Order: sequence, then structure tokens, then C-alpha cells
Amino acid sequence: MCFHTSQIQKVEQLEKQYKVKLSDESQRELFDQSRYHINGFTHSQLLIIPQEKPSVLAAATWGIAPENKKVSELKAYYKEAVKFGGGLNARAEKAFEHFLYRQSIFTKRCIVPVSAFYEPHDHKGKKYPFVFKPKSEDSLSLAGLYSRIDNKVTFTILTQEASPLFAKIHNKKNRQPVILNAEQVNEWLDNGLKEEGIANLLKAHFDEDQLNLHTVSTDLFHPKVNSDVEEILDKVEYGELTV
Repeated sequence: MCFHTSQIQKVEQLEKQYKVKLSDESQRELFDQSRYHINGFTHSQLLIIPQEKPSVLAAATWGIAPENKKVSELKAYYKEAVKFGGGLNARAEKAFEHFLYRQSIFTKRCIVPVSAFYEPHDHKGKKYPFVFKPKSEDSLSLAGLYSRIDNKVTFTILTQEASPLFAKIHNKKNRQPVILNAEQVNEWLDNGLKEEGIANLLKAHFDEDQLNLHTVSTDLFHPKVNSDVEEILDKVEYGELTV
């Protein structure tokens, strides 16, 4: 599952790539700071492009929550929700049925731009992190859903069955995030998109030739180590791995 990401592009780069503008100019300095490792379980704020206003980049909290919750209840909700993934990911296969996702799938889809994301590989019971990055300088466009709670937005990243490459890497869960190309980004945010079109996008696999990947330090998984450092993106070799 996609619980760990990176966002190191400046806001201006995102604005140019997606032809959008930051919704709150006072947040530019905050989101211009490079974040090399974002652990989803900290429920950080990331920038998303919301279907309701696809011309903007808006701050949202990672971890979708039901819209009948209050902002004051979110901390307790996330503590309870950790047992089923904290709302960080949503299975694409359940998008039209799950009580939470079906509220958003037709009117509250979003794009989550990331510079990279990390997935674990299991080898003899030990986890080795791999990083996936685009070969271009653009961000990767992850498909997501969001909810509105008062003046707060919460979101989740959609996942799908793993392609052969991702199944080889993410060999315990056999999942991967739904990654969209530029044309699909516009489709995903289109209010006119019907159920069949949504379902087709959720099944499509991104061109893996456009991705670079390699193993990184296991510090990524150590809660007592600060892994939000530039070096976490560096390649680390593990002789025991054959993938």
C-alpha cells in the first residue's frame, strides 16, 4: 500500500505542470519546503487538485474521514482508524461500494502530486524499501478521493492490483497506487466522467518505462530515525536481494 511519499517540487513547478494556482498564497513558503519522506500515519498536509475546483492546488490532510465527523473528532478518529490503514489508501475495487468512498467517487475525486513514493519488499521476513520516481522532472499524479469536514479537506490515495513489476517489489500486499498520465489526469477531474470511465481509469496501469526505482535505506521504516532527509532518496545496495 502507498503509505510513504515524497514531495520536493516547488509550488511553482506544480502550478506549471498542472496549469493550476495555489489556492492560499500564504501557504506557498510552507509547501515550497522539500519533504523527502512523508509518513502517511502522521496525517500530514499535502497539496491536492480537487475535482470541485480543478484550477487550484489546495492543502488537504492525508487520511480520508467521513463527512459526518467534526474537525475536533479527527484526532480520535485517526487513532481508531489506524487498525484499517488510517484512511491513507482506498482499494479501487471498493470505490463504488464502500460507505466512505462511494460518497466521493463521482464528485470528489482528486489528484495527489508526489515526487516519489516508497513501497516495501519482503525478503525472509524483513522489509526493504524501494523508491519509485518519474524519469522526467514532473511529479507523479496519484488518483485520490477526498471529503470535506467543515473547512478541512481529508483525502486518500487509491490503489489497484499490482502490475507484474509492482507485484515483484510489493510482494506481500501485491498492490500499487493508481498513477495517471497527463491525459488521464484531465479525465479523472472531469465532472462528466461516468461510472464506466471511472472504473476504466482505476484499472489502467501506468507506463512503467516512465519510472525509475531502487532500494533505499531501511531508516525509512524506523520511527526513531529522522528519515525526512535528502539522503533517504539515495540508492542503497542489499547483497541478499535478487530483485
